[in-house]
Amino acid sequence: MPDSVLPLLKKTVFFHIRDGGSELVAEDRTKRGLTVRERSMDEKMGVEADKGVIHDMDGIGHPVPIRWYFAKSAYTLDVVMERIAPIDKKYTEMRELTCPEDD
Repeated sequence: MPDSVLPLLKKTVFFHIRDGGSELVAEDRTKRGLTVRERSMDEKMGVEADKGVIHDMDGIGHPVPIRWYFAKSAYTLDVVMERIAPIDKKYTEMRELTCPEDD
């Protein structure tokens, strides 16, 4: 079942948390449209993640997580929200820095 049709549990500006049955799926909305290249362990989050590749200005590809899979047996919705909060905050700060409001 595509992740976009999974029931939405929680939403932030940059993330959707969906009910994946036995897991909570945290989708990074800034990466929507990025092709999944692999599913592997994300060391920072400590859970499985779908990863894509973003290329820098030198053409070097860097794997980036698109969505994370948190087992419901080990993680609650509140814990998942705590885990994504620093990333959400970082994205907000980057948006404010790069796209300041017009005065």
